[in-house]
Amino acid sequence: MLEAKGISARLGGRTIVHQVNLRFTPGKFSVILGPNGAGKSTLFGLLSGDQACAKGEVLYNAQPLRGLKPKALARVRAVMPQHSTLTFPFRAQEVVELGLLAGDSRSGQERVEEAMEACQVLHLRDKFYNQLSGGERQRVQLARVLTQLWDPQPFPRYLLLDEPISSMDIAQQHHVLHLLKRLRQRNIAVIAILHDLSLAANYADEVVLLKAGELQGQGSTAEMMTNARLANLFDHPIEVRRQDFGMLSVHSVPHPVTNWNKNLA
Repeated sequence: MLEAKGISARLGGRTIVHQVNLRFTPGKFSVILGPNGAGKSTLFGLLSGDQACAKGEVLYNAQPLRGLKPKALARVRAVMPQHSTLTFPFRAQEVVELGLLAGDSRSGQERVEEAMEACQVLHLRDKFYNQLSGGERQRVQLARVLTQLWDPQPFPRYLLLDEPISSMDIAQQHHVLHLLKRLRQRNIAVIAILHDLSLAANYADEVVLLKAGELQGQGSTAEMMTNARLANLFDHPIEVRRQDFGMLSVHSVPHPVTNWNKNLA
């Protein structure tokens, strides 16, 4: 289990995340939702260990994060940040091979190729990373973190993703989200920040709602993604609809036209 106990973060004398308690269990795809400025990326940094907690603690499989050595931590959690830059002229496959640093008994080359094929980037293996499109770079980075956790293990592991599909086209977004859901079968908890509410509604097993640095709730997608909860979260009317083909769609509801808006017409 990945557990956050009363974690807080401060920046410039301001509290960004305030006493958040969370639990993530393997076999679930969890999505963190919230408006801009809610503290989602800061929370992500606290959970991943990239940012120290001002208060509270994070535990991986009952072990305090702060006490885990880098290689031990790399065996149980992989992190894909929202933005990744490289100053060296690495080829796509060389970027993915960075995921081998956690070490494993199986052939590293086999793991790399399987992860790249799963992310549909094997054909890009010899291209320079900095020459790839934004969506291609995201899929290469995803292959990197998947290489780190690819082989099944007897202990729980955790995959943390900050906006992993933001630069992808529609088909690739759905492909990646299907892939992430399949990873749950490998004793992995997938935790992702997403902005697309409809995608979250259709792929997440559970949802975390964050607003102004405070936890508004954690629970099943059906429980958390209601009209009332989402309207309160985003301070705007929102409607969750079930389509004829079974998929959910989430829409913002326009406010009635005001005199101020009429003056802009």
